Amino acid sequence: MQPKLLLNAHQIDILLHRLACQLIERHLDFSKTVLIGLQPRGAFVLDRLINLLSKNYGIVDVAHGKLDTTFFRDDFRRADKPHAANATQMNVSVEDKCIVFIDDVLYTGRSIRAALTAIESYGRPSEIELLTLIDRRFSRHLPIQPDYVGRQIDSLQNDKVEVKWKEITDEDSVYLIKETL
Repeated sequence: MQPKLLLNAHQIDILLHRLACQLIERHLDFSKTVLIGLQPRGAFVLDRLINLLSKNYGIVDVAHGKLDTTFFRDDFRRADKPHAANATQMNVSVEDKCIVFIDDVLYTGRSIRAALTAIESYGRPSEIELLTLIDRRFSRHLPIQPDYVGRQIDSLQNDKVEVKWKEITDEDSVYLIKETL
């Protein structure tokens, strides 16, 4: 079956602007906030949001980092092949700060659970929020819900949501790939 286009580049841009505005409404000058992109794919969303906040909304010097959760995942030793780790770039303090985890797709919630464990290595945040571009809302294995959502979608358990970024594939898009029986 052909992949179904859920979002094109223009729609992704609109969603990112809306998410940036929601962050501004909640965090104002971001002085007590740290945005953290979850490696690898949440880093693309983070970079786009940092760029929008700076260029379109005049908010510069937003504390941010990129967190790899590979070694904190509950399936780390269960895979057929080892998971490949990504670089963690955490040059900011999270102590007593509001942390906003940023990821592209929220599916089972296990990556977020791993991020909650991993962030403890960097201090004790006062609060943790979650921003996700796509929320697969009926697929959760854990009681984790986003605070900021680009778009919610309903899909079957075996379906796949694929987010493409122009930095990798020369297109910004989101596809739903249906499982064939």
